[in-house]
Amino acid sequence: MDEARLSAHERRVLAEIEEQLNRDASLARRLRTMRRTPRLPVPSLARARRHLPSLGVLALGVMALTLLVLAVDTEAPALIWAFAAVWALTLVTALFLAVRRVRRRAVEPRTDK
Repeated sequence: MDEARLSAHERRVLAEIEEQLNRDASLARRLRTMRRTPRLPVPSLARARRHLPSLGVLALGVMALTLLVLAVDTEAPALIWAFAAVWALTLVTALFLAVRRVRRRAVEPRTDK
């Protein structure tokens, strides 16, 4: 198959386009680090750590529900107090997470599309 030859004007325009693209540092970095094959998702420790507080609140909620059922069934004062303590801790932790999430969203730059 014959190769297509570029005229002098086309080569000059192509060189100008390449020069303009090389000025963009973030684009140049992304192009340098591009891979030909898609990467498989790798579990991230940071991602798991980000979900850890939510999982803790979930575990506290399950524990509080279990203690509530046991306290109602047995009417033992110790179980009632344990439920009260775990429930209070669950509410405080959930409130802490909600406040943290609201503050993060307030700091993030808004992208209106």
